[in-house]
Amino acid sequence: MDNPSLKNSTTHAVAEIREALGDRLSTAQAVRDQHGKDQTWNPGAPPDAVAFVHNTDEVQKVVAICAKYGTPVIPYGTGTSLEGHFTAPFGGVSIDLSAMNNILEVNAADLDARVQAGVTRKQLNSHLRDQGLFFPVDPGADASLGGMAATRASGTNAVRYGTMRENVLNVTAVMANGEIIRTGSRAKKSSAGYDLTRLLVGSEGTLGVITEVALKLYGIPESIVSAVCPFPSVEACCNATITAIQMGLPIARIELVDEEHVKAFNAYSKIDLQVKPTLFLEFHGTTASAQEQAETFAAIAEDLDGGPYRWATKEEDRQKLWQARHDAFWATKSLVPGKDAFATDVCVPISRLAECVTETQADLAANNLYGPIVGHVGDGNFHVVMFCDRADPAEVRRVKEVYGRMIDRAIAMGGTCTGEHGIGSGKVAYLEKEHGPALAFMRDIKRALDPRNIMNPGKNAAI
Repeated sequence: MDNPSLKNSTTHAVAEIREALGDRLSTAQAVRDQHGKDQTWNPGAPPDAVAFVHNTDEVQKVVAICAKYGTPVIPYGTGTSLEGHFTAPFGGVSIDLSAMNNILEVNAADLDARVQAGVTRKQLNSHLRDQGLFFPVDPGADASLGGMAATRASGTNAVRYGTMRENVLNVTAVMANGEIIRTGSRAKKSSAGYDLTRLLVGSEGTLGVITEVALKLYGIPESIVSAVCPFPSVEACCNATITAIQMGLPIARIELVDEEHVKAFNAYSKIDLQVKPTLFLEFHGTTASAQEQAETFAAIAEDLDGGPYRWATKEEDRQKLWQARHDAFWATKSLVPGKDAFATDVCVPISRLAECVTETQADLAANNLYGPIVGHVGDGNFHVVMFCDRADPAEVRRVKEVYGRMIDRAIAMGGTCTGEHGIGSGKVAYLEKEHGPALAFMRDIKRALDPRNIMNPGKNAAI
């Protein structure tokens, strides 16, 4: 930290927080490092201290003290984000919400629940299972629900159930001035006032700290059928997806896995898929309707030389397939030891998906880069994990150039620089390309709600 005045004020803030939290305020180097660096090559920076909070009132105390001294506040959930969301480039206090893991209420008749921000999606679904309910948003990692709301996460089920944007009813948040607000009610709709819930969902901790989340729930389907289906090319996978979506087939999950990922899955997860571009699929419904959906997709696949299908109806078989998909990052990383992984995503209208994916593959090949592709292709979202030797300046340059062209390509096709990873510090430079003059209005909102820029500074609509 280069600013002596800020450093001095942070020292005073840390001392006051220690009085409030005791030994739940840590300045240990290992703890600070853990809370300042994610799993990708985004440069990390540790906070000055980490506050382990237990409830909204404690978050309020910490934020109020930081507001008093102008000290940066960086919310931290489970640390699974991928765009430098919780790095602390200006120092400050990281607020670790992981111990705020109480499920506060479940209203089965109304299909909703309210949880503290540190509750993870697996924890919630384990709690709901005996009531025949589940929460569908599944980004892969066992992320905290507060963090998922803050980054507007989505994942494998988004094609049918939507993202966090559609599944959050309201949030409780501590704002930059230390005030606690709740952004809405349990009603399924409202015409009362500005939609502050949607403002905070996706704000990445830059407007306030989300401490509680109210969520929509769904009934566990009577029948769940999973399948994998190989295709002759990634383009054929994408075209099968487009056909299924355009004809209104209610697929619950449809995931693209390219050849390189299949090789990695087979080695890492000990499965034996054909080494071809493959779609992972899941169908929800009654026994009859799920079977009908699966058979309809099989006909679509056959027209594109896809198949044969590999079915999984037993829960343990389905879990093994989807765990392999969720372990994609680690599976590919295990094949490229010694290189850093650079995971990123874009999203385009599904009619442009095949074109965007194949052009990205060609760009990677032309630049001699290893960049396996996997994606939530049912909503036009795909991910590239590029690997890079940071000691090789030429390779670093090629990765950055391909990365930039991929984003430019997606925006030119009417898409976005990120479908679900978020902006964090990693994609701040691309916001203006995507939003143009609208970015100035985002910055106006940020200044109005956080005039001293203490809430996760340097992220999202940075000022």
